[in-house]
Amino acid sequence: MGAPPTSSASGGAKGRGFDKLNHLRELLPESVVLTDPDVVEGYRFDWSQDPNAGTPIAVVRAEDASQVQTTVRWAAEHGVPVVPRGAGSGLSGGSSAVDGGIVLSLERMRAIEIDTECQVAVVEPGAFNREVKLAAAEHRLWYPPDPSSYEICSIGGNIATNAGGLCCVKYGVTTDYVLGLDVVLADGRLVTLGGKRIKDVAGLSLLKLFVGSEGTLGIVTRAILRLVPEQAARSTLVATFPTVDASARAVVAMRRTLRPSMLELMDAASINAVEDYRPMGLDRSAGALLVAQSDAPASARPEEIGLMRDACTAAGATEVFVTDDPDEGEQFVEARRAAFPAIEARGTLMLEDVGAAVPLLPDLLAAIAAIAAEHDVEIPVVAHAGDGNTHPIIVFDEKDPDSVRRAAEAFAAVMKAAIRLGGTITGEHGVGRTKKSALPDQLGEDVMDLNRRVKEALDPQGILNPGAVL
Repeated sequence: MGAPPTSSASGGAKGRGFDKLNHLRELLPESVVLTDPDVVEGYRFDWSQDPNAGTPIAVVRAEDASQVQTTVRWAAEHGVPVVPRGAGSGLSGGSSAVDGGIVLSLERMRAIEIDTECQVAVVEPGAFNREVKLAAAEHRLWYPPDPSSYEICSIGGNIATNAGGLCCVKYGVTTDYVLGLDVVLADGRLVTLGGKRIKDVAGLSLLKLFVGSEGTLGIVTRAILRLVPEQAARSTLVATFPTVDASARAVVAMRRTLRPSMLELMDAASINAVEDYRPMGLDRSAGALLVAQSDAPASARPEEIGLMRDACTAAGATEVFVTDDPDEGEQFVEARRAAFPAIEARGTLMLEDVGAAVPLLPDLLAAIAAIAAEHDVEIPVVAHAGDGNTHPIIVFDEKDPDSVRRAAEAFAAVMKAAIRLGGTITGEHGVGRTKKSALPDQLGEDVMDLNRRVKEALDPQGILNPGAVL
């Protein structure tokens, strides 16, 4: 599949580029198509700050599905790349702009409707995860997918990467809650997949094909999300350990028989980063910290918490603290959520998202520590430990070429280590552009070929998010 043509900055090609944009401006309201360089600059990067991000010729801030269709039809006609974008909180360069392309922002499409009879939320892609949770909570319902960035990430982005989060160990990830999608295809057609019904096996499972496809197969303009009754009261357990290995062994022991509603890990570097950034009373001397929760029925919760405590103690925890106070428990959860911005304050980041089967969590964490030592880089780690999904965060000095080189080598080595353990290069952030070089090593050539054939079937011109994933 060939790369889509891009505009040139000289001669007749430049003139043709202006003609293209004038045509687009004629098709859409004036306020929707933005070309001011300062505005466009703000749409080049997602949170990963991918240094290879290109410069688009315009930003389209669509207000409804018909404007998305119009933009995609125009792009197909002129062979212009389209990069869909939500809130820009992605961590793998999945919405990095490309030269000569259009950034199609869905940030204005924010409508939310709660259907209490069907227990679903009908949501436009620009709505924030937090907004959906709050709208559902008004009806004593709950939308469980819970990324650390839930306050600032959009539902469209969550669907694009099949985001998980802190509650996924018990409640699953985004795909488990997507019942229906409206998707604009690469030729501008809008298709409706699924609906408000719980069970539906009519035809191929195309709905799930688009979840996690990172905007490479189509652009989501509406989602029907399954809701569940509001979460029960929770008890929180916080355990400190002398080493990361001890905390990982506690996780493995818990997961043999238990399914906590949350099981999060922070290593010493991330603990201290949070304390430097926003002092919260965490134990700076700890080698690792586990934050676990149980939302089992009141009659069963003490037993589940007791078994968690026993697992931590047996693994060598130096302290185990339990609280039934929701506000007190939430303080520890907030400390875990603060890890990304806290570590970002220490330098430039390369963000990893590798995972392995839960019994191999100690091996994965040991491999990450060895890579940090070998390449002389700091790699704080936080993890959705209960499902084996780790977030090693490589900190480096972008102004020091040697630091950049060592960080890049460590980044590649971490992904290779996960693959060696039968794991994955991304559990929930997506492949984007920053991890695509490692994807063949995980999937193998036959599966890569299947991926390419699906992409070519749905986007034969290659205009949808080119350069991402494949």
